[in-house]
Amino acid sequence: MDAPKPTVDALPPLDMALACEQAGVTKSCRDGVTLVLLGILAGAFIALGAVAMIAVMTGATALPWGLGRALGGIAFSLGLILVIVGGAELFTGDCLMVIAWASRRITLIALLRAWGLVYIGNLIGGLVTAILVYSSNGYLLNGGMVGKTVLTMAAAKAALPTEPLFFLAILCNVLVCLAVWMTLSARSTADKVMVIVPAVTAFIAAGFEHSIANAFILPYALLIKVGADASFWSSIAATPESFAALTAGNALHNIVVSTLGNWLGGSTLVGGVYWFIYLRRRPA
Repeated sequence: MDAPKPTVDALPPLDMALACEQAGVTKSCRDGVTLVLLGILAGAFIALGAVAMIAVMTGATALPWGLGRALGGIAFSLGLILVIVGGAELFTGDCLMVIAWASRRITLIALLRAWGLVYIGNLIGGLVTAILVYSSNGYLLNGGMVGKTVLTMAAAKAALPTEPLFFLAILCNVLVCLAVWMTLSARSTADKVMVIVPAVTAFIAAGFEHSIANAFILPYALLIKVGADASFWSSIAATPESFAALTAGNALHNIVVSTLGNWLGGSTLVGGVYWFIYLRRRPA
């Protein structure tokens, strides 16, 4: 049999919606252990993207504000690329499973089970990676400036009031789910990478809030704040009190509120809208 000929044509949106629906069915049928493990991988992958972003953004204050953030976004794209191409389950992207539920291909219980197990795995993956990265002393790089970047970034997130944080999270997952949605049209790995990078870069540059990334950044920053020695604080000309907003309570508030915003943005404004446009009239 001849090998299939390569093609550059993308799947049209209707076929993308059908593929997304089937993907939701497949995800819902996975056993609990598999879902948690795939969730752990995704949490770790997103954390690795955040590590790359932090490294790139350290010292980027010499660049125009938007350009520095855009470069950080390009680096952070690594996380979602690893999730999609490497194979893992990310809660924020899995908000698109609502399409399978709306089409009555899976039950509400199956949907909530998958979301819950993946989310738990994502949190574990982010926290474990935070411990590993902290233990590697990576925050001491560039004379401690990497650690200062982490602390500054996390303190800003921890200080966000509930209302703007919620809407920043909605907007974030609109872009994340659009990135995942567009990969459904892709015919090759290169296609997937090409559609992921712009959307992820946009949400980082705009300062939107991603709950799973924050589940790495905030614990990592807290570990630095609690565990760094005097020489680190001297090297960055700051003290733990300089980051007063960075507390465990504020970190938990950020993760909870951003999770709710991410869920609403991805499941309704992307998944729900595309289901309504392409699949609502299909006979059950």
